Amino acid sequence: MRIALISVAVVSALLSAGVLGVGWYYSGQLLEPDQARPGHPDTIVGSGDNTVTLAESRITVQPGTWGLVWPGGEARVGRVTDRAAGAVTRELTGTAPPAGTKVRLETSVWTSDPKAALGLDYEDVAVPTELGDMPAWLVPGVARTWVVAVHGRGGTRAESLRITPTLHRAGLPVLAVTYRNDLGAPASPDGLFHLGDTEWRDVEAAVRYALDRGARDVLLYGWSMGGAAVGQFLGRSELAGKAVGAVLDAPVTSWTKTLELQSRNRGVPTQLVPVAELVSDWRADLEFDRFDLVDHPPAHRPPTLLVHGAADGTVPVQGSRDLAEASTRLDWPLTYVEAPAAEHTAAWNVDPTGYERSVTDFLASRTGGS
Repeated sequence: MRIALISVAVVSALLSAGVLGVGWYYSGQLLEPDQARPGHPDTIVGSGDNTVTLAESRITVQPGTWGLVWPGGEARVGRVTDRAAGAVTRELTGTAPPAGTKVRLETSVWTSDPKAALGLDYEDVAVPTELGDMPAWLVPGVARTWVVAVHGRGGTRAESLRITPTLHRAGLPVLAVTYRNDLGAPASPDGLFHLGDTEWRDVEAAVRYALDRGARDVLLYGWSMGGAAVGQFLGRSELAGKAVGAVLDAPVTSWTKTLELQSRNRGVPTQLVPVAELVSDWRADLEFDRFDLVDHPPAHRPPTLLVHGAADGTVPVQGSRDLAEASTRLDWPLTYVEAPAAEHTAAWNVDPTGYERSVTDFLASRTGGS
C-alpha cells in the first residue's frame, strides 16, 4: 500500500510538472519578445515575368497585396494567378530572390520608412518614457488632431504605413510609435511583453509628446496587441480624455479567448489555457480578466472604428463581434466592419479601397479635418 501511494504521488508530481512545463512553454511564446518576432517560414519555388511562385501554405494562398520579405530584401506580391501541385503563383512588384530562398509574407507590405516606402516626408523623433526614449516616426500634417499609431506584438511601426497616406490626405499628423521590448527601444525591466498591461504607459507617453508638440487631441490607432494597449490606455490613463476617437484593427479584446483560439490551432487542449495564464501571471504579474473589453470596458469610450478579418487565425473575430454587439449596452459609440476572407490584420491587404473608405468616413465624422 505504501509503495502504491508513493507511486501515485510520483505520477501526480510528474503530471503536474508536465502541465506546468507546457504552461511555461506557452507563456514563453506569449511573453518573450524573441518568440514573437517573425521568421521566414515560406519558400520561393521559382519566378517569372512579374510573378513569383511559392510553396503553398496557409499564408501564401491569402488574397490581396502583401509584402514579400527575406533576409536582406523585400518586394510586394499581389493576387494569386495560379495554384497547382502544392505551389502558388502570384503577381510580383520588384525582384524575387532565387528559388529555395526562405521568405515571409508580411501584412505590413513595407519594412522601410515613410519616405522610402511612400515618398512621404517624416521626422525621426524620440518619445520620452519612464524607461527611456522610444524611437518614432512623425509624418507631419496640418490638423491639431494627431494620430498615435500602435503596432502589434512582434511587429514594427511599419505596420502603420498602409494607412498613413489616407491619414496624411486628411491632414492628420501621424506619430508611429515603438514601445518597450521593440528592437531599438528600451527593454522592460523583466525583458517580457506585458500584453498591453504596461505598454499602455508608452502609449500615454506618446500622447503626452503629441500634446506637448501642439496637438489639441489624439486619435488612437492600434493593431492586434496594439489594440489591447490602446484599450488599457483608455481605461487607465489620466490623458484618456484627450482621445477623440480610436481605430482598432483586429484587436485583442480578450487574451483568454485569443489563447483558446491559438491552442485549438496547435492541437493543444484549451483546458491548458488557465495554466498558461497562471504561469504568465507568475512571470509578468498579469490580470487576464482586465483585458476583456466586454466585461471590463475602459472608463473612456470614444467613438471607435473596429475592423476585423473573418478568417483571422490569430485573434478571434468573435471577440470583435461580441464587442460590437455589446457596444450599445456599454455606451460605446462603435462602428464595426468585418472583412471577408481576411487573415490577421489583413483587412487592408484584401480590400485597400474599402478599408481606406471606412477609415476616411470615420475620420470625417470625428475630426472635421481640423
